[in-house]
Amino acid sequence: MLPTIERTITQEIIENYANASGDFNPIHVNKEFAAESQFGGTIAHGMMVAAMISEAMMLAFDADWIKSGRLKLRFKAPSFPGDTVATFGHIKSMEVSNQVQEVKCSVGVKREDGQIVITGEAFVDSHSPS
Repeated sequence: MLPTIERTITQEIIENYANASGDFNPIHVNKEFAAESQFGGTIAHGMMVAAMISEAMMLAFDADWIKSGRLKLRFKAPSFPGDTVATFGHIKSMEVSNQVQEVKCSVGVKREDGQIVITGEAFVDSHSPS
């Protein structure tokens, strides 16, 4: 099992992410606009939620994740202010080639109600000692 990262989404966190990323799409930051959308309110940025997966991979693989980590993700459902979301994942396979071990993980994020928000795979190269 990979480490679990859990967070409660708030509108303040969403707005801080918008300021940091420059993504001011009204579905994230304009409550009146978002209320008229298919979601009925603001939603968290998908990449903000996906960053939790990267954080979990960093805890599991440290510098190897920084050097070689990559994600292949599918966004399945939104996260709303007030939702508590948590990462999940496990190692699917490990293959060694030229003293480099590629680790393939199944990863995702789900809401506290069990709804899957993100699914995907993470890949990291771990260099074997000589």
